[in-house]
Amino acid sequence: MKREEIRVCILRVGGTNCDAETQRAFQELGVQAETLHVNELAKRRNLLDYQALVFPGGFSFGDYVRAGAILARWLSAKLDNEIRAFVDDNRPILGICNGFQVLVEYGLLPGFEGISEYPEATLAANIPQGYNCRWIYLKQENRGKCVFTSKVPAGSVLRIPVAHSEGRFLFPREKQQKLLAQLVENDLLVFRYCSKSGEYAEGKYPANPNGSFHDIAGICNREGTIFGLMPHPERAFYWWQQPDWTRQERMPQYGDGKLIFESIVDYLTKKF
Repeated sequence: MKREEIRVCILRVGGTNCDAETQRAFQELGVQAETLHVNELAKRRNLLDYQALVFPGGFSFGDYVRAGAILARWLSAKLDNEIRAFVDDNRPILGICNGFQVLVEYGLLPGFEGISEYPEATLAANIPQGYNCRWIYLKQENRGKCVFTSKVPAGSVLRIPVAHSEGRFLFPREKQQKLLAQLVENDLLVFRYCSKSGEYAEGKYPANPNGSFHDIAGICNREGTIFGLMPHPERAFYWWQQPDWTRQERMPQYGDGKLIFESIVDYLTKKF
């Protein structure tokens, strides 16, 4: 499929943000990207007209109950058949920040055995508590399964911002070591928080901005086609989005976030 034929659906509800930035990132790469309210998608019933689905950041439905929980249950009630067909066809689904929370609440991630009936993990309140908005570093941990990082060399360090209050990735305490082993063995671990030089944060703030277990910042499913991360790659796409661009004599045209979007587009041009 040619780039200009690829269609990406970006879903929004009340409280969603960065949907416009996400749409613009895809458009910069020459693909069609449309932002739709979930009510409109439920009315059209045309999810399979799109080759990729994105849940952007924000605070969907005010993050009442738990972050992402209400939207996940709404989607399960209204669009479950369409989403399952989308997943079965290995069409990529990206969840950014609140979108990651939605994917976990829905049971799409980590998806050890496919879509789970109940959440297998959680994204809890930050430690230290409160909203955290800062630029951080991520280390690429995936060995090749994740289609969203094909353009990101293994072991490389990316600089991308976070902006959330509930980003602390956790497994149930009694299962955390077992589930972590499964995550690593099945190549589902994608990004970990680290220092600028690539040393793991080891849970220490501010390199780990939320207290995530094992410094986990992003994971994928067993097929590598569903990916969630707390940092915002769409906020690190252009050179002028970088926090220090005014202090540099020359900046690269694009930021590190572009690599994630390029990876998706590359996968789609080869799949369809």
